[in-house]
Parts: sequence; C-alpha cells; structure tokens
Amino acid sequence: MAKYESSIKHVAWPQDLVFAKLSDLRNLEGMKQRLASPEFRAAAEGHVSEEQLDKAMEQLQSLTLTEDTLTVQAAPVGNISLRIIEREPHKTIKFASEQSPIPLKMWIQLLPTSDTSCKMKLTIDAEVNLFIKAMVDKPLKQGVEKIADMLAMIPYGA
Repeated sequence: MAKYESSIKHVAWPQDLVFAKLSDLRNLEGMKQRLASPEFRAAAEGHVSEEQLDKAMEQLQSLTLTEDTLTVQAAPVGNISLRIIEREPHKTIKFASEQSPIPLKMWIQLLPTSDTSCKMKLTIDAEVNLFIKAMVDKPLKQGVEKIADMLAMIPYGA
C-alpha cells in the first residue's frame, strides 16, 4: 500500500454543508455546468493552463454520478469508478475503487474550524507494487492535491 495525502485545505463553508454536498455525489452534477461557465474560466486564469482546463472539461463531460458512485472515463484504461463505502456524519466519507487498474481507497476528512468554516484533507491508499509505484507515484501525489484543491473551491451553499 502506498499512502498519498493532500495538504490541509481550508473551506469557507460549515462542515455540515460540505459533508451534505459530498456525501451524495449527485450534488456534484451542477459543478459540470459551473465549471464550463466563462466566469469559472476567468477565475481559473493564472492557476491552471488553458490546456489543463480544456482537459478537465473533457473529463467532466464523461463524468457519471449516482448517490454513491462516481465514474469517469480515463484513457487509455477505460472507466474508473469510486463508490462511497462509509459515511461518518459530518466527519468522513470513504470511497473504494470498483473499476480501476489500481485498487485504491480514498477518504475525505472534515474538521470544523468555526461555525462557518472547516478544514479538509484527502487521503488515497493505493495497492501498488514497487514497479508500478515508480510510474504512478508522481501522478497520484499531484492528483490527490488537485482533487483536494477542487473540493475546497466548491460553493457548498449553492
């Protein structure tokens, strides 16, 4: 097992709102439309390249969400699915991969910092051997941080 942890992200929304939004993955459907908006593209300028933004938008279009499952098409491996396997109200949401070339578990931890904000940390445990680890180590380190950044920017009250 290889463990990848994001840095701690500060979220300007109450812990209960963040948990409620993330514990039902259908709530993220509206993000596809918001991320495609010109306002979002303007706000992302300087943080990510135009090419990265276009690639993210392409992946978002292939994103399928149910209450418990998130599935995204990832070339060249095909569909990758994560299923919520445990919810600890207002604190933790745990996921496990269902369709993935690398078996993994992921969890989101939330802690309140005040009545109106919280902090978040994302952790991924991936079952990788030493040979594979050399190939996936950097992408997983970057990926866990990018996912955490994206989750921290969601307007949870909307």
